[in-house]
Amino acid sequence: MTYIEINGAPATADTLRVPALTSYGHFTAMQVRDRRVRGLDRHLGRLGAATRELFGADLDGGRVRAEIRHALEAAGARDASVRVYVYWPDGDERATLMVTVRPPQTMAVHPKSVTSVPYVREMAHIKHLGAFGQSHHLTSALRAGFDEALLTDAQGVVTEGAITNIAFWDGTSVVWPDAPSLLGMTMALLEPRLPSVRRRVTLADLPSYDAAFLTNSQGFAPVRRIDDVAYEVDAELMARVQAAYDAVAWDVI
Repeated sequence: MTYIEINGAPATADTLRVPALTSYGHFTAMQVRDRRVRGLDRHLGRLGAATRELFGADLDGGRVRAEIRHALEAAGARDASVRVYVYWPDGDERATLMVTVRPPQTMAVHPKSVTSVPYVREMAHIKHLGAFGQSHHLTSALRAGFDEALLTDAQGVVTEGAITNIAFWDGTSVVWPDAPSLLGMTMALLEPRLPSVRRRVTLADLPSYDAAFLTNSQGFAPVRRIDDVAYEVDAELMARVQAAYDAVAWDVI
């Protein structure tokens, strides 16, 4: 079940018209445990930066936090999957915020099977609405028996997953693709805590890496294959990733 509030009040048929009829906006997704979240400042920073870029105005981080707290309290939830959507209808003096509260989720840790597709998201650095292309490719991948779709450009340069970031292990460094993509929250939290580098990665490069893993707001998981390239799960690497993830503080909302 999903609980929805818009501008700090339970959603109604009238207030739902904005998200129902608007495809221009952005959002962030977070996992809340005991009314806390990893990387809260990064979530607020993401929302603020995207609001300035898309709407030319600032977004009050204090308001965002207050509306998340209110929605969690109204839903009776301490642990949850929370999304905050930002819209700004023409003529309004402030942004419309929609907060959704659903049961908590954690990425299944089984090794993932991934298929590559030639598709690059528009304005990839923003977690924006209108995700038909990536949703289509993810749905097609799932129907074909894969766990995720790996997005690439026309030259085979790896960018990101449909709903994840991807990292590769070369035996020394965690390699994050240097290409247009969304800086996902878990990637942003892990990158400075691991021996990381940014590097151009192509499909032709995949056999040269020892291992790979996916990240998103629900956590992380190893990759067992991308197309016909198979990877062994590196238990030591995944333990290092887990330790880095566990070291991230939980911020009070």
